[in-house]
Amino acid sequence: MSSIGAGAGGAVVGAAVAVGGGAPPHVLAVDDSSVDRAVIAGILRSSRFRVTAVDSGKRALELLGSEPNVSMIITDYWMPEMTGYELLKKVKESSKLKKIPVVIMSSENVPTRISRCLEEGAEDFLVKPVRPSDVSRLFSRVLP
Repeated sequence: MSSIGAGAGGAVVGAAVAVGGGAPPHVLAVDDSSVDRAVIAGILRSSRFRVTAVDSGKRALELLGSEPNVSMIITDYWMPEMTGYELLKKVKESSKLKKIPVVIMSSENVPTRISRCLEEGAEDFLVKPVRPSDVSRLFSRVLP
C-alpha cells in the first residue's frame, strides 16, 4: 500500500507500509530530473521505504530543517544551484544532520568524483541507471 501526493514546495511524498508493522525508514530523494526522481522514488517505495522526493539541494536542506526523521539521503551529483556534493558537505558540516547517511548518484562514472564524494563522507556512490539490486544492497549495508 502506498499513497502519493504533492507536498509543500513541490515535494512528492509517499507512504509505505513496513513489513512487520514498524515504521518504514524515511528516505529523502533529491534530483533535478523529474524522470530520475520518479525512478528512484519508485524503486525505494517498492522496497518499502517512505520517500520524500525534492528537486534541489536547497529544498532538501529546507525539508531537513523541518523533518527530523530522515533515515538516509540519496542525491544526484549534478544539479543547478547546489550540487549533490555541496549538499553532502552541508549535511556533514551540520551537527544536527551529520549522522544521516548520504548516497550520491550520477550518470557519469568519474573515479575522481567518486573518490572525492566518499572522502567527504558519502556512504556510497551509485552510477545511474539505479537498479533495485543497487538499492537493496545499499540499504542492507547502511540501514539497520
